[in-house]
Amino acid sequence: MLKDNLVETLVGAFVVIVATLFVAYGYSVTETGSSDGYRLSAQFNRVDGLTIGSDVRMSGIKVGTVVSLELDPKSYYANVVFSMNGDISFPDDTSAKITSEGLLGGNYISLSPGGSEDFLEDGGEILYTQGSVDLIELVSQALFSAGDGESDQK
Repeated sequence: MLKDNLVETLVGAFVVIVATLFVAYGYSVTETGSSDGYRLSAQFNRVDGLTIGSDVRMSGIKVGTVVSLELDPKSYYANVVFSMNGDISFPDDTSAKITSEGLLGGNYISLSPGGSEDFLEDGGEILYTQGSVDLIELVSQALFSAGDGESDQK
C-alpha cells in the first residue's frame, strides 16, 4: 500500500513539473513579458479569424502582435491595436490587410510599407487598410453563379 502511494506521488510530481515547463515555454515564446517597442492601431471593416495574439508580419516575418480588438460604436469598424518591435520604423503611408495563412490556417495582419519619409510613432494609426475576406461567402457565390450559368444554357 505504501509502495502504491509513493508511485502515485512521484507520477503526480512529474506531471506538475512537465506542466510548469510547458507554461514557462509558452510564456517565453509569446513574448508577453517584453515591453520594448511601440503600439500602432488600424480600423478594419472585417476582422474575421483575427484574434488577440495574432501575428503582424511584413514580408512574411513577424514584426508585431495583435493586443486588442474592439468595435468602434460610432463607425461600426473594428479597432485593432498591435504591439510592434521597437527596432523597425514604418512609413506613415504603410498599408495593412488581414490575410490568411492558407485555407485552414489562421489570419494575420500583413503590412506593406509606403514610400513616405515620415514615420509612424507610438500610438499612430495606419490609415490604409483592407479587411479579411470571407472564404465561405466567396465559395457560395462561385457555386451559385456557376449553377445559374448552367440553367441558362439548357
